[in-house]
Amino acid sequence: MTKHGTHPTPAQAVDLLVRTLGLHSTLSIGDERAIRKLHPRVDTIARATDIISQGDRPDVAVMVISGMLARYHTTQDGNRQYLSLHIAGDLPDLQSIFLGIMDHSLCALGKAQIASFRHREILSLLKRSPTTAIAFWRYTLIDAAIFRQGITRNSNRSAIARIANLFCEQFTRARVVGVASGWSCPFPLSQTQIGQVVGLSIATVNRAAQSLRNDKCAQVRAGRLHVLNWRRLCEAAAFEPVYLHEDLAGAT
Repeated sequence: MTKHGTHPTPAQAVDLLVRTLGLHSTLSIGDERAIRKLHPRVDTIARATDIISQGDRPDVAVMVISGMLARYHTTQDGNRQYLSLHIAGDLPDLQSIFLGIMDHSLCALGKAQIASFRHREILSLLKRSPTTAIAFWRYTLIDAAIFRQGITRNSNRSAIARIANLFCEQFTRARVVGVASGWSCPFPLSQTQIGQVVGLSIATVNRAAQSLRNDKCAQVRAGRLHVLNWRRLCEAAAFEPVYLHEDLAGAT
C-alpha cells in the first residue's frame, strides 16, 4: 500500500486490487496474472470533490488507493445522506458496470488517491476468469451486507449506539486493510458529516460524541478516530462484526 504523499503507479493499484479480492477469495496464479493485465488510471482527488454524480453514465469503476470516499444521495432540500464510507481497496461503484446510470454520487471526504478501471477491461476479465468473477461477486455481497448493517444501525438504535457502531465498523475495517495505527485510524469526517451518515442532527452528534469521549470509549481528533477502550466501545455499539465476513478470508 502506498503512502499518502507518494503517487502510486498503475501496477501498485493492481497489486492492491489483488490483495482486496484475496481477503475473501482464493486466487490462483492464473487468476492473478489475468487481473494484472488491467490498466487502471491513477489520480489524486482533492477534498470534497465529486468523482461521480447522480445521473452519470460512467465507463470506469473506481477503487480507493488511499484516503476516504463516500457514496451519498442529495435530498430535495439540498442536504446529503451519506450511504457508505470507503477506504483503501474498496470498489464503491462496481455496480455501475451492470446498472449503467448512477443513482447516487461518490465524493472524496479528504484528499484521496484512486484507480479507475475501464468497464470493458473488467468485463473481459470476468469472462476469461470465472474464479475472479466469483471473487468480485463475493466482494459485492459483503458490500451489500455492510449496507444492510447501516440500515439497521440508523433505524432503531440510540444516538450513542449509532455513532459507536460506526466507529467500531470503521476501525475494524481499517485494521483489516492495514491503515490503522495502534488504536487509531483515519476518520476525516466533521460532526455534520457524521450526522449525515447516521441520520442525526449536529447537536445530537455533539452530545453523543461527548458522551463516548467522557466514558473513555473513543474520540475523533484531527481527522483520526482514537479508540480509548475497545471493549466499552463495542458494548456501547452492540457491535457484532459477523456482517464484515472476515471468516471468509482465504475462501474459494
